[in-house]
Amino acid sequence: MKKFLIGIVVLALATVMLCCRHEDKFSIVPHIEFVSMEKVDDGTGHDNQAVLTIHFQDGDGDIGLDETDKNPVFAVDSPYYYNFFIYLYEKQHGEWVEMELPTPLHARIPHLSKTVPESIEGTLSITTFINNPYSAYDTVRLTCWIVDRALHHSDTITTPEIIVKK
Repeated sequence: MKKFLIGIVVLALATVMLCCRHEDKFSIVPHIEFVSMEKVDDGTGHDNQAVLTIHFQDGDGDIGLDETDKNPVFAVDSPYYYNFFIYLYEKQHGEWVEMELPTPLHARIPHLSKTVPESIEGTLSITTFINNPYSAYDTVRLTCWIVDRALHHSDTITTPEIIVKK
């Protein structure tokens, strides 16, 4: 009888442990959320850059490109050469206007997981320019999204507005 009770307790504990085990499973379409945007003090008295931080989740962990990833889909002249897309907007007379900049603010995120497929999540931070030297307007915000190797686009996020010291 004692062995039977011990067996029941072990079985019950195993069942509880299996039921309570939490596996992070996310959509294979990346999900991002805004965390923060902090201006960088570069000692010039002007706000030229900010550090944008986002939280991400990806169900199959296929976020990121290597320097060698330049096949036709990720080639320099392809829309997917970048995988972190960032757009700068200025508030002009109360309306948000997208800035056409000579150099895009986009970036290439390196591989985030060595074991694909696996669910991953974390934070990404990127330093980006926020001061348009060709404009007198001082209120800006960014929109951004990421794209994984399977070309799944995350949702688009918009940062709060920030005042730039010109």
